[in-house]
Amino acid sequence: MSSRDEDTPNGLTTGLVVLDGCSTGVTDVVRLADGAARPVPGTEAMKRVEESWDVARQIAASGRVYGRSTGVGANRNEDVPTASAAGHGLRLLRSHAGAIGEELPAREVRAMLAVRANQLLAGGAGLRPTVVTALCEALETGVHPVVNEFGSVGTGDIAALAQVGLALAGEHPWRGPANAYSPALGPEPQPLDNNDALALISSNALTLGQAALALDELRGLIGATQVVAALSLIAVDGSHEAYAAPVHAARPHRGSVEVARRMRELIGAADRPVPPLGRIQDPYGFRCVPQIHGPAQDAADALEGVLTVEINAAAENPLISPEDMAAYHHGGFYQAQLALALDHFRLAVTQVARLSTSRLSTLNEPAYTRLRPFLADSEPASSGVMILEYAAAAALGDLRAFSAPASLGHAVLSRGVEEQASFASLAARQTLRACGAYRLVVGCELVASVRALRQRGLRPGPELPAGQAFELAESVLDPGQADRPLTDDVAGAAALLDRFTDIWRGSAS
Repeated sequence: MSSRDEDTPNGLTTGLVVLDGCSTGVTDVVRLADGAARPVPGTEAMKRVEESWDVARQIAASGRVYGRSTGVGANRNEDVPTASAAGHGLRLLRSHAGAIGEELPAREVRAMLAVRANQLLAGGAGLRPTVVTALCEALETGVHPVVNEFGSVGTGDIAALAQVGLALAGEHPWRGPANAYSPALGPEPQPLDNNDALALISSNALTLGQAALALDELRGLIGATQVVAALSLIAVDGSHEAYAAPVHAARPHRGSVEVARRMRELIGAADRPVPPLGRIQDPYGFRCVPQIHGPAQDAADALEGVLTVEINAAAENPLISPEDMAAYHHGGFYQAQLALALDHFRLAVTQVARLSTSRLSTLNEPAYTRLRPFLADSEPASSGVMILEYAAAAALGDLRAFSAPASLGHAVLSRGVEEQASFASLAARQTLRACGAYRLVVGCELVASVRALRQRGLRPGPELPAGQAFELAESVLDPGQADRPLTDDVAGAAALLDRFTDIWRGSAS
């Protein structure tokens, strides 16, 4: 692992993430983005950075190297005169720092800084070592450069990273922990030149950072949804058969097997439960949890695998190879793997959310709950939680829109020499935006399931994870049954999901 905790003299624990360019993971990026840990560049990794920087300058001084002794994009065949080479770097940063749109939240920018620092430590950029220490200093002190939303099509986050470069050079503002706004807040200005500019911006660090944050949140929410599904299952006297070990041994998809095992843990069911005497089988919302949650877990694992490679990749173009004393020009900046993995993940997440709305509909049916329609109180024609179906369907509509495959995008840029684009950057933004809509969908189900359990007087045993979740929900959600606005109930339930994630993780034993 690249992260560890360090005991400080005052008895507090400060998280450390050792950035080594080879073993940094999604969780490390999230901790740094949240300010829950401070970065430390690995000793051997810094040696790689220094060696790469020395070799890059030698190669650029003796031959044509893209972006160092030439222009970029369609200007790749234009040589940069030696006399103006030093100023070429700053001109490149100034011209490319044209990201537009809303200013990104600190957390997303910090994730980008963490990814870029770690990638540089992989040793292929040929960038001056003090840039790495400056990025780590920014993460440790809590400052971040102002970065705008749009500027990438999945072939390098050049505009956003150029803004970072200008901030490092002292020409672009930083924001401080208290939301101050000044160029003076950042690390000591760096003397960036032609050997530093392209080396810094040749990366998809923003896309990778945003994808890491989205994966971390949605993976946890998918787990929390299993806990909610368990409560709903108990509320409708659902069958345990669908999660029985023999069912999934006969069709052993890894994610489905694990989801079924977790469901048995959550509700305290045996590996081979006795079939119930009532309904022969439940609606899909209960019966198909392993078959729908399982692929989502598999998609999350696949996405994490891609992210782990990219977070630790020396993907800069050109790649500086000290072993060969060469600069290799290539297409490693093209993020097809990431775009496709993100698209796959969002589609899987949308199926999980859609299944939650199915369970919500079942909770409104007296045939399954033995309660009044819509879990209403005793007043004539009360609507109960009727509106939650509409609200959940509306949020699911947004989630469905966010799940449109970004990888279907196309662009021809820079006078036709860059004739393809992955749009992984759009895929990452869409995945982040999906988090809020997903929370609300599952929050609606949680409100209904807790209400049904209360009305039926059912209380899962406190020794069960489902029982612990119910106790937690009871302590937060309003017990009132009379018709009233449910906006605050859903907001409270959505906020509870992070704590449900902890319960779900506790069932992983």
